[in-house]
Amino acid sequence: MRRTVVINGRTIGDGQPAYIIGEVGINHNGDLAVARKLIDVAVWAGCDAVKFQKRTPDAVVPPDQRDRMRETPWGYLSYLEYRHRVEFGYPEYVEIDRHCRDRGIDWFVSPWDEESVDVIEQLNPVAYKVASASLTDHGLLRHIRATGRPVIASTGMSTMEDIDAARKVLGDDNLALMHATSTYPCPPAELNLRMITTLRDTYDCPVGYSGHEVGLPTTVAAVALGANLLERHITLDRAMWGSDQAASVEPGGLARLVKYVRTVEQALGDGVKRVYDSEQPLIERLRRVAPAQRGPSTSSS
Repeated sequence: MRRTVVINGRTIGDGQPAYIIGEVGINHNGDLAVARKLIDVAVWAGCDAVKFQKRTPDAVVPPDQRDRMRETPWGYLSYLEYRHRVEFGYPEYVEIDRHCRDRGIDWFVSPWDEESVDVIEQLNPVAYKVASASLTDHGLLRHIRATGRPVIASTGMSTMEDIDAARKVLGDDNLALMHATSTYPCPPAELNLRMITTLRDTYDCPVGYSGHEVGLPTTVAAVALGANLLERHITLDRAMWGSDQAASVEPGGLARLVKYVRTVEQALGDGVKRVYDSEQPLIERLRRVAPAQRGPSTSSS
């Protein structure tokens, strides 16, 4: 039997509804009011969780990029200044934790460095997410795993060898893997949704899909291929400033996505052929020949 993961009392795996995550990431642009609105949108649409990204800018921004200047809504800033501008600290996450608890939705983060894990760990998150960019950072993986919390690991920009090495570091317990292609937005030809099946056949853990495409149909298709978890970036408006906004889903689209996913889950059924009661009147009205009656099997020697 395929393994399951339990997040905040919710069992995730085969035979269970997909765990749908609204990826806020940094689409809040450092504005706590926007973050609250995005949490509210996720609740309204029917998501199970929201996810943020947490970085310690001085630890994760490479030295050769720190002084690069860029246009931002707050003026012409160095990349390091920009990273500080959009980053939430402990006080903001205290408020995020309070708001999510009030609204009854799970929340967690993708920590990009060990210090970020330590900050978020003070708030007892329900899980941690490993970003695709961090999958080969085995030191960070060990630090996350040492918390004892469930781990969801994205596999974008990674080879099967990278995934297998990360899985060995993280272990099999309380682990879920997410297929992803780390292009924003990702063209359909590079989504490679059949990788969901490959990961399911290779690893004995729940497998999900983290999509960065434009539109909803391919994300819904991931459920038909067996995805146990789904993640899409969410935004209040795709025209907002930010690198992830264009590949994000707006509120109305998010509500439709959740509705479509739940409809497909109902439609998949159990694979056992049966005649439904609703078909019986049609049998009586439309069939010219009654089904053959099966008697006991016979054999001759």
